Amino acid sequence: MIGAIAGDMVGAPYEWDRIKTEDFPLFSARSILTDDTAMTVATAHALMTDGDYCSSYWSIGREYPFLGYGTRFAAWIKTASHEPYNSFGNGSAMRVSPVGYAFDREDLILAEAERSAAVSHNHPEGIKGAQAVALAIWMARNKATKEDIGKAITARFGYDLSRPLEEVRLTHEFDETCQGSVPEAFIALLASNSFEDAVRKAVSLGGDADTQACIAGAVAEPLFGIPNEIKAQVLGRLDPFMLDITQRFCEKYGIAL
Repeated sequence: MIGAIAGDMVGAPYEWDRIKTEDFPLFSARSILTDDTAMTVATAHALMTDGDYCSSYWSIGREYPFLGYGTRFAAWIKTASHEPYNSFGNGSAMRVSPVGYAFDREDLILAEAERSAAVSHNHPEGIKGAQAVALAIWMARNKATKEDIGKAITARFGYDLSRPLEEVRLTHEFDETCQGSVPEAFIALLASNSFEDAVRKAVSLGGDADTQACIAGAVAEPLFGIPNEIKAQVLGRLDPFMLDITQRFCEKYGIAL
């Protein structure tokens, strides 16, 4: 969960000012939380309370309305109906990381990831993106290697993760869909050798930088661990409400702070 938030903050300056290099300041004044962090915290909140993802996304989204939500999700949090809208946007994948810590069986991880996605992103691709990220986190928690994770994600979800990072970087553009951004975030992760390296590589794709770094960071956390100086930067940039939920979730599920 900390890894997801860190990736969001690191990638935030480059969501619209896109870069194709790994050489950039890891944190700056523009390293702020966005909708990725808000909805990740909302997922954690739901898991620690009544499990009502819809209510949690809606209430926290309304509390933090100006964080760069996608157009349809921004409209969704303003309505009273709360009906899903068949989205395959990568919002389902960016917010799912707490699910990967809250359950200890593969079938439960997949089912809960689907449940977290389906309240808004109920298109099969939206569900697939959430399940892929949650499953990868669970596998990393259980000592799977990068290679194990890559093979499992490819086999179960059909993502092509065989493309070299350098080739992806040459052609990748901004894409907010699960199918057009989640595999590329995994490619960045699989080419990395540390938490910071994974996040830098995800940003360097020149795509939806905060979300792809959020996804790569979420899986890189249990794979590599997060340096204390990065954790300090992240926790120091959260407001009291988000910090409280984050700390309580980490304490409950044994995530090192």
